[in-house]
Amino acid sequence: MFSGIVATTVGYDGQGDDGIHRFVLGQWRPTIELGSSISCNGVCLTVIEATANSFGVEIVEETLHRSTFSSLEPGARVNVEQSVTAATLLDGGIVQGHVDCVGRVTHLAPSLAVSFDPRFDELVVEKGGIVLNGVSLTVTAVGEGAASVALIPETLRRTNLGELEVGAPLNIEFDIIGKYLVRQRSLEQREAWRS
Repeated sequence: MFSGIVATTVGYDGQGDDGIHRFVLGQWRPTIELGSSISCNGVCLTVIEATANSFGVEIVEETLHRSTFSSLEPGARVNVEQSVTAATLLDGGIVQGHVDCVGRVTHLAPSLAVSFDPRFDELVVEKGGIVLNGVSLTVTAVGEGAASVALIPETLRRTNLGELEVGAPLNIEFDIIGKYLVRQRSLEQREAWRS
């Protein structure tokens, strides 16, 4: 589990001949242990290789299909966050690192606006949470298959959201509590229909 408070960005080094996707740490020097979970652009991945300057992960087909990793180019900046612990402050929100869909940037200023498959509309509420490329943000406006968020300078500095252009893809994770509520309602409606 993550909080959606990105630590920094790292450089994507690409996929090696061994199938491992590698990331270059730059000046960020956390302790990264083998087998630990790490969020990369909002995708929960397992560290299978760690050196003083880099870490590596395997990315399965399902993850490639549901995220922007299938089109990520070497050299791209990637938002990273280590998983929360019992001693970690839960500053942002409850983020699983399970990307629901890839959205597109539709507007940059004064708010960042994104579009997504309208089947996710009931999971987005004004003043609720949404996770974009691993960053937990507050929704400022909603529309059909669309949402807007306000970005402060610190978020733009610390993450890759400030580099996005109109049309750029980004990973979206919707609120987990909303998902469970929608699922519960669906089950109750199905049960009522059977009665």
